[in-house]
Amino acid sequence: MTKPSAITVALVDDYEVVLKGLARMFDDYNDRVLVCEINANTTTNDHVDIVLYDSFAQPESDHDQIAELVRNPSADKVVVYTWNFDPALIRSAREQGVDGYLPKTLSASELVGALERIHGGETVFMEEPRRVRSAPGLDWPGKREGITDRESEILALITQGKSNAEVAELTYLSPNTVKSYIRSTYRKIGAESRTQAVLWGVDHGFTPDHHRIDHWRGGP
Repeated sequence: MTKPSAITVALVDDYEVVLKGLARMFDDYNDRVLVCEINANTTTNDHVDIVLYDSFAQPESDHDQIAELVRNPSADKVVVYTWNFDPALIRSAREQGVDGYLPKTLSASELVGALERIHGGETVFMEEPRRVRSAPGLDWPGKREGITDRESEILALITQGKSNAEVAELTYLSPNTVKSYIRSTYRKIGAESRTQAVLWGVDHGFTPDHHRIDHWRGGP
C-alpha cells in the first residue's frame, strides 16, 4: 500500500514571530504536513495544497484580502486560522470560498487532523471555541512580556496608527472591550500614553512586513 504524501502548506501572515510559532506546531507531524513556505519573500514552492492564513493583526474587515488568496492559482485550498468568530466574518469567508475556518485553541494534532480533512475535500468551519487560551506553542509579538494574543493584536493595530474606533471595527469588538485591552496592555508595557505604546510596539516587533501578504495577493 502506497503511503500518502504529506500535505504541503504555506503559512501566511505579516509577522515573522507568528509564522515561526505556527510552524513549530507541525514539527512532530512532518510526515503528514510539510510547511514549505513561511516567508513569502523567498518562495520555496510554486504550488501548495493549503494556504493557512493566520489572521493576527490583519484588517479583517478587508474581505478582498481573503478573496484574493482564494483566487490565487498557487493554492488548492485556503484556510483561515483565527480566534475571531464574529458571524459576519464567518459568513464572508463562506461566501468567498474559504475551505476552512479554524480556531487558535486547537492542539497541534487537532490542527493537523483538520487540515487533512480539508485536503481530503471537506469544508471545515468549526464552532466558536469555549476556551479562550491559544494552542500551546503559538507565538506572537509581546508574548514574552506577558501580553496575551488578543492584547498583542490590539497593540499591533495601534502601532499601525489605528484609532480605537478603527480597532473596534477591524476586530469586531465593542469600543469598551477595546479600551479594556488597551488599559491592560499599557500596564504590562509601562506605557502612559498612546505615543509611548506605539514606540514600544515599534521596538518590540509589532511592525508588519506586508510583503508576506502581498506575495500571495499577486504582488511582488
